[in-house]
Amino acid sequence: MSSHSASAAPATMNPAQMAAVQHLDSPCLVLAGAGSGKTRVITQKIARLLQPGEGADLAPAQIAAITFTNKAAAEMRDRAKALIGAKAAGKLLICTFHSLGVRLLRDDGEVLGLKPQFSILDSDDVTSILRDAGGTTDAKQARNWQWTISLWKNNGLNSAQALSQAQSDDEQVAARVMKLYEERLAAYQAVDFDDLIGLPLKLLAEHESVRMKWQRQLRHVLVDEYQDTNATQYELLKLLVGPQGIFTAVGDDDQSIYGWRGATLDNLKKLPQDYPNLKVIPLEQNYRSTSAILRAANHVIATNPKLFQKTLWSDLGEGAPVKLMEGDNEEHEAERTVAHFMALRMNLLEKHPGDPDKTAWNNFAILYRANHQARPFEQALRKANIPYKVSGGQSFFDKAEIKDLCAWLRLLLNNDDDPAFLRAVTTPKRGIGHQTLGTLGEFAGKWKVSLFEALFSESLAASLSKRALEGLHDFGRYVNDFEYKARQTYGGEDAKVLLLEWLKDIEYEKHLYDNEENEKVAAARWTNVLDFIDWVAKRCGGEIENDGGMTVETEKKSVIEVAQTISLITSLAERNADQNVVTLSTLHASKGLEWPHVVLAGVNEGSLPFSREEGEITPQQIEEERRLMYVGITRARLTLGVSALKRRKKGREYVQAIPSRFIAEMKLSEGGGPKEDPREKLRRQREELAAKAKAAADAAKAHL
Repeated sequence: MSSHSASAAPATMNPAQMAAVQHLDSPCLVLAGAGSGKTRVITQKIARLLQPGEGADLAPAQIAAITFTNKAAAEMRDRAKALIGAKAAGKLLICTFHSLGVRLLRDDGEVLGLKPQFSILDSDDVTSILRDAGGTTDAKQARNWQWTISLWKNNGLNSAQALSQAQSDDEQVAARVMKLYEERLAAYQAVDFDDLIGLPLKLLAEHESVRMKWQRQLRHVLVDEYQDTNATQYELLKLLVGPQGIFTAVGDDDQSIYGWRGATLDNLKKLPQDYPNLKVIPLEQNYRSTSAILRAANHVIATNPKLFQKTLWSDLGEGAPVKLMEGDNEEHEAERTVAHFMALRMNLLEKHPGDPDKTAWNNFAILYRANHQARPFEQALRKANIPYKVSGGQSFFDKAEIKDLCAWLRLLLNNDDDPAFLRAVTTPKRGIGHQTLGTLGEFAGKWKVSLFEALFSESLAASLSKRALEGLHDFGRYVNDFEYKARQTYGGEDAKVLLLEWLKDIEYEKHLYDNEENEKVAAARWTNVLDFIDWVAKRCGGEIENDGGMTVETEKKSVIEVAQTISLITSLAERNADQNVVTLSTLHASKGLEWPHVVLAGVNEGSLPFSREEGEITPQQIEEERRLMYVGITRARLTLGVSALKRRKKGREYVQAIPSRFIAEMKLSEGGGPKEDPREKLRRQREELAAKAKAAADAAKAHL
């Protein structure tokens, strides 16, 4: 077991878990501590809600379980399938907040003026539109606007409200750009990710018939990671569940680490006020970590003010004491950490010979506050020939070749999606130049139509040469033809044939090789494209699933139906999740994961808690950083190392580094044992490793 989601509870549930599952008749807040088996509670509660008679006797389609990531939704779906069978699980609404928003808008968005085939813009599209709307070529400026506008949207503000509240010249400019951005989104029949929460909220708030329809349809809503919700998501939840509020919120105030992107603990504070009959059930038994690790975690988090009382405990034994490590500088810290892992693994190989589950490298992780801290650890691991991966790297769907193909599919879904049109018409190049597209854009702007609609206009001929017009018409006809086929093509095999034919028609493989100097890189990108085609074809369905001895056929979908979901997918299902490698990860990206052996690196003032030298850190920021430390500690199952620097790099100089206040708060001296000079121990470990290697070599020679 390595970098997977939190450990499930054993086959029999503990009393607190049972109480959470059995509570059906009023709102319920389950305070699920780290490693306390929360996913098990959610899936068992779904099964309980479906029970006739003694349960709530709901139909699967009347239950929604909302998570924050596609990966968490997929895991919950798998667990539900194992518990209640594939047929019933297939009718549950298990999805992210954003997927739920898409569902509401596809079904009922027309009352807001949205077509069912609206486009969902990705981050790059948004940056591009903001650059255009704000009249700048500066991508950094556009991204700053993007960040500001996103925070405003998450707080439920439109451009007019943002302008009235703007406190600086920069904010006033951003609010004016936001107004132009809103106009463009409406013209493109497009939404961004923030709109997938904001628009459904508007839909339910302003249209009673739609609100009543969804409240009748969803009789019980379960929300995972409730502490990560923002103000808009909470308002959406309230409108979904209605005044009776039959819902189950599962979260942990001690793991709220996303304040910087709008998540607010106010949502936890508001629950008892908005729902006076709220039942609060803490899950305190941890099934992941040893007592030594949990004691350190409890000490740290106890320093924060408490919304609800909760103390983690475990019956997994005391375990190894938490190890405090020091490095002279970043390089020395990395070397020490790698030596520590090598020594640990050597002991494991001696204790568990022939047991790869316990001795594999994927049992080890190094966690840090910021991405830039990974580099010395990468160098030290490479030097020691230890395989590793840096978690949180580029997502599959962020790769240029996948974005190219997704632009084509977006254009099939929504011909008015101008950003998708521009990417598809120029990738691969098809002899349609910038001047032609510029003229088309002016024409479309003048007549207030989309680029795709404009290219078929009879009066366009007056503005373009015959050759340019023919090129545009050829492209338009091809898109229409492809769209027709994509609507008619169902099932995996047929979908694959159609998609491969499309790639051949547009000569996409040739495009990759023509535009990439390195053939190996081009080949790797083409492999990604083929993986993507397989991924889409698989989701077009028709596969047989085994459901407790009964074979059922999954519903076949058309290519166009699968294309609708792609904008919400952030990465392929973890294809490399079980690689035998050490994980390097930021603390934020590690949330929800666990490893037997963990080192928290760079635990110094300025890094964790993070602070910029020019600004004071607020008490609220300190509390969130402390929760981040708590998350890091509770990722470890068997051993935990906490590493601090004596000196850190600042430019080309070294400056003194101060250990983080969080280390003292762990109270390691209470049962931690005496500290040893780290360099002396490192020297001894190296000597032991060298002696063991020499003994092994001598034994091999003697054997020969």
